[in-house]
Amino acid sequence: MIKRILVIVFLFSLVLEAQPKYSEISGMAGSFSRMGFGSRGIGMGNALSAVTSGHLSTYYNPALAVFQIDNSFQTSYSFLSLDRTLNFVSFTKRFEMGRNRSDTAKTRSVAGLSAGLINAGVSKIELRDGQGNKYDEVSTSENLIYVSLANQFSSKLAIGLTFRFYYFSLVDELSASSLGFDIGALYNFSDRIKISLVLSDINSKYKWDTGALYGANGKNTDNKFPLSKKIGISYSLPEYNLVTALEVENYNSTATFIRAGAEYFVIEELALRGGIDKMNISNGDFPMRSSFGFSYFYKLSKLVIGVDYAFAIEPYSTHDQHILGINFKF
Repeated sequence: MIKRILVIVFLFSLVLEAQPKYSEISGMAGSFSRMGFGSRGIGMGNALSAVTSGHLSTYYNPALAVFQIDNSFQTSYSFLSLDRTLNFVSFTKRFEMGRNRSDTAKTRSVAGLSAGLINAGVSKIELRDGQGNKYDEVSTSENLIYVSLANQFSSKLAIGLTFRFYYFSLVDELSASSLGFDIGALYNFSDRIKISLVLSDINSKYKWDTGALYGANGKNTDNKFPLSKKIGISYSLPEYNLVTALEVENYNSTATFIRAGAEYFVIEELALRGGIDKMNISNGDFPMRSSFGFSYFYKLSKLVIGVDYAFAIEPYSTHDQHILGINFKF
């Protein structure tokens, strides 16, 4: 009996020791902008910085804009717990310039343009007085608007730049904004292998002035965004209708994450996806996020309409994340 008790105590102590610890990156400014973009991205573990096929989002790498075939419009809505919202919308287009299409003697100059919006917020936040009585409700709204420009300098190399504008409305009299930048490159190692390098949120920070709220007791505060340094690789197997991707991302040397994803076309109209995100090799107790999703495409003349869905685990939430989206290629 004593041995059984000792074993139970030992196992219980292991469980307590293994509980996830707080990670510094979770409490830094702009966390909503690090959750991913849309159904496809989140469904593939957000490992899309080196993926050049399908509907592309320069949220992951500004250089991707030059690889978008036709015009792409995509939007998604997230179903979240705790009265939170997270929405996405983007448009991407590439421009081929210079020589005529029939002249294949030289590679044509290709530029890309993309714009997008991420909106996040929390509603039904209760305000209570000193006695605990509710007297009002407020909501927050945090937004990222980005514009990406890219150029393909050769058949091997593309480089892009993203301008990120943040606006955070905390309460009626308190808000902050910021302008940051992303720089990204994509190297076409071969027809199957692509390599990416991205720096994100350069110069991004919220500047708060609480003077309007607290008067003489207010103060100015800067909340810096963590600088993201990311390298990625994708490997495509067109004979199997399969694309795989892997990324390593570091934030100010405080956290290093590994993410991976795959996309498989069962038939031309149906794609299945799966991925893992937030595998923190700097903190083994940080919870990993796994995800999966699918898209179904329907061609209508020159317009291709797609319906997207993704599911992602949220470790600290009462419910997991569901993302429903629609996309158009024209």
